[in-house]
Amino acid sequence: MSRRPPRSTAPAAGGFLIALGLLVGGILGMTQGNATRWLEIGAVIGIGAAVVVWLIDRRP
Repeated sequence: MSRRPPRSTAPAAGGFLIALGLLVGGILGMTQGNATRWLEIGAVIGIGAAVVVWLIDRRP
């Protein structure tokens, strides 16, 4: 008799992915000599990943 543990109602933290994207994008931008462009790319990737986490977390 295995019982499933109750599902957590706490939302997943997608904001970390946005911060990580900005950080990695900024570091890559500094090494490439174009910080603003890479910062924007990192932000878009981080926001996209956070939206995916949000969509997965919304599933019933």
